[in-house]
Amino acid sequence: MLASQRHLFEMPRQICYLNSASYSPLPLRTLQAGRDAVMRKGRPWTLEAGFANAQHERARAAAARLINAKADDVALIPSVSYGVATAARLFSIPGGSRVIVLENDHSSPVLEWRLRADALDLVVETIGEPDDGDWTSAILGAIERPNAAPVALASISSVHWSEGGAIDLEAVGTALRRQGAIFLIDATQSAGVIELDVSRLDPDFVIFPTYKWLLGPYGRAFIYVARRHQGGIPLEQTSAGRCNVRAENAVYFADTGYVDNARRFDMGERDHFISMEMASIGMEMMAEWGAAAVRERAAMLTERIAKGLQAIGVGVPDERLRAPHILCLKFPDGMPAGLVGELAAEGIHVASRIGRLRVSPHVYNDESDADRFVAALAARLRG
Repeated sequence: MLASQRHLFEMPRQICYLNSASYSPLPLRTLQAGRDAVMRKGRPWTLEAGFANAQHERARAAAARLINAKADDVALIPSVSYGVATAARLFSIPGGSRVIVLENDHSSPVLEWRLRADALDLVVETIGEPDDGDWTSAILGAIERPNAAPVALASISSVHWSEGGAIDLEAVGTALRRQGAIFLIDATQSAGVIELDVSRLDPDFVIFPTYKWLLGPYGRAFIYVARRHQGGIPLEQTSAGRCNVRAENAVYFADTGYVDNARRFDMGERDHFISMEMASIGMEMMAEWGAAAVRERAAMLTERIAKGLQAIGVGVPDERLRAPHILCLKFPDGMPAGLVGELAAEGIHVASRIGRLRVSPHVYNDESDADRFVAALAARLRG
């Protein structure tokens, strides 16, 4: 099993950080790269001519590697919501058809379709949280419900952000293909931890940022766009997305045709000298460890916590149905007021999400972190 990587982070021993599903700390290498990058921006005359493009392509390749995509099929974007808005321009949805979203899913894969519902005559169908925690069965049941309007799109998270439910993307993708429906995956809570192979799964879009599980900064995200959608109009009109609009040309607008790959969807103002390399480092580290190793370590820690809580009356999701790296705890009488703050005062950091306590360890955590959290939570509930 992959050992704890705490030594690669600036994390004091008294800190028990179990909140990667909100945002991760940055590795020491990344912190130093950020400092160096700030100095470079302070002295822009030191930048080589090809520096910016090398940064773009390093990050693009790192993101593509995580989902087994080709770099040509990945665009640089600032956020998941930007990616969803980009995707929304690339296909049409027949009036009267259904768009599948999940109850209490994050806003990013949901709100775009609610905005468009009336104008496009869409039925945005929200799949309610299943009593048994089996999101996959609930989604499949909705897709295949007899006599229902056809499904045109499923826009869902790969792991439910607020309750930690895992979703069988392969089963959902197969059901959607039978209806000719679009599959948009918000992989924020799974990229780098749970294997997602676009060459096998063949989704239409996969979108993820770096600031959570990928150990990177805010403002850096990526969208995989299947080749069948790469002929569309980008959200922004940029010189980088065109074949030959270059400042060094004698004629600036030499060729305004779009490039023939996902690079046409790159965001404007993409020369982020400081954060682009920082994003690359975290993704490269995750790829070097491998999703299977990261998942195994996180699963060991969440299972250790789950077993430790068995005797204190906390609701723990079935191991078969929850993501291996996120544990969302229910309280029979509701979460005690002030619980998250009290734990934080002891250096134990978790999050409150939709009435649950969300615990999300990463490679920098170890068994002592898990045991310390269990002991602290048990003491408060018994007290």
